[in-house]
Amino acid sequence: MDNQIGNLHNAVSMRDARQTSTLAAQCDVRTLIDRFERFSGEDRAFAFRLLSKDRALMVFEGLDPALRSDLVKSLRHEEIAEHFEQMDPDDRVALIDELPAKVASRLLSGLSPEERALTARVAGYPLRSVGRRMSPEPVLLTEFMTADEALAQVRRHLEAETVYTLPVLDGQRGLVGVTSLRRVLASESSQTMSDVMDEPIFARAEEDAELVARRCADQGLLAMPIVDSEKRLVGILTIDDAHTILEEAESEDQARASASEPLRRPYLSTPVTSLVRSRIVWLLALALGATLTVQVLDSFEDTLEQMVVLALFVPLLIGTGGNTGNQAATTVTRALALGDAHPQDVGRIAIREAAVGVLLGFILGGLGCLLAGMVFEWRIGLVIGLTLLCICTLAATVGGLMPLAAKAIGADPAVFSNPFITTFVDAAGLVIYFLIAAAVFGL
Repeated sequence: MDNQIGNLHNAVSMRDARQTSTLAAQCDVRTLIDRFERFSGEDRAFAFRLLSKDRALMVFEGLDPALRSDLVKSLRHEEIAEHFEQMDPDDRVALIDELPAKVASRLLSGLSPEERALTARVAGYPLRSVGRRMSPEPVLLTEFMTADEALAQVRRHLEAETVYTLPVLDGQRGLVGVTSLRRVLASESSQTMSDVMDEPIFARAEEDAELVARRCADQGLLAMPIVDSEKRLVGILTIDDAHTILEEAESEDQARASASEPLRRPYLSTPVTSLVRSRIVWLLALALGATLTVQVLDSFEDTLEQMVVLALFVPLLIGTGGNTGNQAATTVTRALALGDAHPQDVGRIAIREAAVGVLLGFILGGLGCLLAGMVFEWRIGLVIGLTLLCICTLAATVGGLMPLAAKAIGADPAVFSNPFITTFVDAAGLVIYFLIAAAVFGL
């Protein structure tokens, strides 16, 4: 397989159309998508033109929206219009978000009236809402439909994104229940859907896509009906789409936790200038924040000159504080995402994290006091022990409250997490350290 991929890369690089077409036909679709993500823009457009119609559509749908946008810009309108027509409405909207307005308008104008209406419906919801990620074409059953009628309805809509979870509606398209294809198949032919449906678990179209996707995954649903403000069905979120949303959210959180912006496209397809832009602002912000630490060290310069040994423990103390704060922030952020905690629980969370910090501080501080006292002197051990106790308590409390503060102002908790907690705890921890040292040694 590696040899085949290498040959495909060489054929594309040499613009050998016949060899590229032959090798691409021999690769499975997943391998082709992976290879297309690694191609340059020109190579990707060249290879795409040589795919068969069906494989071209599958590859196009499998690419990230940003790479689809690159392809659209590289190909002629007529080359991409048919693929655009056959995409699911939610995928079509994701692509439109990446395209220049003029290109998007031209593609939309070429859609059939029905597909244009479906696309407009999905695009009408807020950017991060689940309405923008749902399929607006679920299989619809009514509560008085018999099992035989329901099966006939499923057969007429086998192209739907899922046929395994089936919403049940009343006469005004209101969601009254949900059933599964398995239950319909196991029912008597004359049984109605009201007899075999369950109470529906659903989400509002305006809800945050990540929160809905996490509910869908945590509750083990194959799909979740999406309704409007009057509980009328407007679409369905499948577990596949839910996992995609969660993967995107996790990538975004990991990027921001490590002080950079998410790339929103495969790494090898991201220009170097984009990689720089994704990191430079955060690095500048953190560099400015780090000046607080420098200011603290400068303020306690006399203390350091009298007790040089204190400088040896600075990396240990600020590292422990930063790690403690990040652990608390990660735990609370996860609790917020799962609905286990809410902004109004601020008091309880602060008390719990402070208690956790005190216990961690006693354990780590006791160990630090013992080791530092044995190696240096017991007054040094006392300073390290008390500092670790205070820093762990402060870091855990602040780390637990940061995600709540972010939630309260409508920001992403990940943005407020690791980098900012580390910067704050570094400066505050050093102040605590030198004040304790000055008190113990009478400096």
